[in-house]
Amino acid sequence: MNAELNQDLSLFQLIAHASMPVQLVMALLLVASLMSWWFIFVKLFALKRAQRLTDDFEREFWGGGDINAMYQRVAAERESAGEIARIFEAGFREFMKLRRQAGLSVNVIMDGTRRAMRATFQRELDGLDAHLSFLATVGSVSPYVGLFGTVWGIMIAFMGLSSVAQATLAQVAPGIAEALIATAMGLFAAIPAVVGYNRYTHDIDRLANRMESFMEEFSNILQRQTTTKL
Repeated sequence: MNAELNQDLSLFQLIAHASMPVQLVMALLLVASLMSWWFIFVKLFALKRAQRLTDDFEREFWGGGDINAMYQRVAAERESAGEIARIFEAGFREFMKLRRQAGLSVNVIMDGTRRAMRATFQRELDGLDAHLSFLATVGSVSPYVGLFGTVWGIMIAFMGLSSVAQATLAQVAPGIAEALIATAMGLFAAIPAVVGYNRYTHDIDRLANRMESFMEEFSNILQRQTTTKL
């Protein structure tokens, strides 16, 4: 009898004999978990690349290189240059275009330059934030979806006892066990998603702060050059 009970309580047997709503909940949580792990690894590599490119660009920019040469290089390889390099390219391109127009004051030139950099900054930040909302949703909703499957499975298990004269552990254990699997799967999907979301939000905030600091410092450099030439 113990061997039969152990066989009935094996993981695959429980999932296979679960009710259809519980199986649908498990399948939904499995898909959500797999997609979360995919986005976690995609975002991990993307943020590591963004941090590396930011370090490389700042090292080159503050190393005293020629700004015009840097602009030409970034413009030629814009797609692979990195987020902060594209901000620099957008700002310097707008700066050069406005400075060639006669009659514009320093404030007008700098306002246009800052707006160009700010617009590019927002686009780059949106790209870095991609898929984070999915991780947040999985992290917050998955435990409740798993709990729904658990409640449904336990309800079905106890409803099955209504036609039994004497309930035993062997009769109720499989139904409760299969229901609890849904809760475990909900936590398995939620925990990595929450950890990934918190970690990547922190990393993106740090990158955003570095980009904003660069925009302010670069604007000051361009403003000094414009004031000197005017």
